[in-house]
Amino acid sequence: MSDHSEASVNATPNSKPETRNSKLPMTNPTTLPRARTITRAEALAHLERFRAPVLLRCGALLIDYILVICVVSISVLIARMLGGGARSSGSTAETLGIITAVMLAALNFVFLAAVWGQTLGKWATGIRIERIDGRELSFVQAFLRHFVGYPLSLLTLGIGFLIAAFNPEGRALHDLIAGTVVVRESARRVAVRSRRVAR
Repeated sequence: MSDHSEASVNATPNSKPETRNSKLPMTNPTTLPRARTITRAEALAHLERFRAPVLLRCGALLIDYILVICVVSISVLIARMLGGGARSSGSTAETLGIITAVMLAALNFVFLAAVWGQTLGKWATGIRIERIDGRELSFVQAFLRHFVGYPLSLLTLGIGFLIAAFNPEGRALHDLIAGTVVVRESARRVAVRSRRVAR
């Protein structure tokens, strides 16, 4: 009887049983494994495997420019039907067509290239644009590639485009200017897109 009373006295209302979670060790975030940094040789092997063929790139470029030229051609045709520059309606249609073509080019070559990594032509041919280390393009890179690099490649009588056939990474002059490379769409599923190339 006395032993039972002593046990009831020693038990305090604030005492709590130990839980299972209280014995779990705390994990230090600094000890978690980090993603392995790939070497430049591995990145080049990745580009060699997924590099887009030159003919496929030419087909994508042709599709992109056909879309822009179609808009301009339709606007000129409508302007001719409305009397051309002799009438205000024809002049307005031609101006609107040119503005639409410029907006389409900006949407296709800058916005879509930066957001999706593909222009409409590259989407149709199953290729995409990436940075040399596999990451997505920035808007500045997309602008440099298409509105600075493309004209320079044309000014070299097309030699800027032919460089891609002889460059080990398959990069044309506009790719060298913008720091980009064109690969097959299947390369998007490869994890190297989120890694940094070791220098």
